[in-house]
Amino acid sequence: MKKKITIKDIAKAANVSVTTVSFVLNDKGEKMGISKEVIKKVLKVAEEMKFKLNMIASSLRTGKTRSIGLIVEDISNQFFSDLARVIEREAIGLNYRVFYCSTGGDDERAIELVNSLLQANVDGFIITPTENMKKTIDRLLELQCPVVLVDRYFEEQEVSHVVLDNFEGSQTAVHYLLKRGFKKIAFVTNSSQLIQMNLRKQGYVNALSGVGLYDSSRILDLEYHVTEEERIEKISEFLSNNKEIDAVLFGANYLLLAGLQSLRRLALTIPTDKAVISFDDHDSFRLHSPSITVLSQPIEEMGKKTVMLLMKQMNEGSNYKIEKEKKKGTLTIRESV
Repeated sequence: MKKKITIKDIAKAANVSVTTVSFVLNDKGEKMGISKEVIKKVLKVAEEMKFKLNMIASSLRTGKTRSIGLIVEDISNQFFSDLARVIEREAIGLNYRVFYCSTGGDDERAIELVNSLLQANVDGFIITPTENMKKTIDRLLELQCPVVLVDRYFEEQEVSHVVLDNFEGSQTAVHYLLKRGFKKIAFVTNSSQLIQMNLRKQGYVNALSGVGLYDSSRILDLEYHVTEEERIEKISEFLSNNKEIDAVLFGANYLLLAGLQSLRRLALTIPTDKAVISFDDHDSFRLHSPSITVLSQPIEEMGKKTVMLLMKQMNEGSNYKIEKEKKKGTLTIRESV
């Protein structure tokens, strides 16, 4: 029978005291003045020895569950699934578990998920908020729950967040289309009041207004809560009624996925009939013929920074200072322009 690894074994292997190991494994290392080098060494030895902390006993002693609640819009969307993968990897490296939840953009569902995670006594929250979730986040702040928002935020709310520079991202995409000779550029987005979508629209409007080419009739605002078929039909109708459009910027990857089907139905070719660029990459965009040019978000950076800010907030408590991080996107040039 395999011998059970104890903290005494870890202490011996790491050449530190049992007390030091206990503090590190119970997330009290920094608070007790243990150096980052020693903390890292202890965690590495514990991992190599395949030590498993008794989470229930630990939570009873410390009041912590070493768990994080991650609430995103749609875990099946590749952007959010890739982001969640980075967040989980970083959290596991710090001996934290992650509970995934999807709101589907539904405000009531978001409230239910927050309540469930509060009952599960998670140590902190990483949230992609729904359109009307501000009051729920205010409640978490009143309860002094560590919270970091990712992908979007509320302008009037003081809470740490990590987001893309959406305004600049749209400008970059539009300027590239202009440079390639396209002038009648459309924008397909959704009609929500979410900050990231509004900033993408503002960047598009600003870039075209700056060269005297903005035309409000070339913006298609789609309802968020519609079926895929309804999206395809609306985009098809929009393109049929605006035949002069020579390029389209899609505000999200799920919008372009519908747009590609619309273009196919209308027998329009890319980029000969319409050039296209989308926010957020997708595996199918690389495989599509022609491959699709995208404004990619730095998912690795965003995920790491989000976890770092949450850990910092949990460790510093009332001394924590709010941080607002804006990351630059990358225009990944392929064959669709």
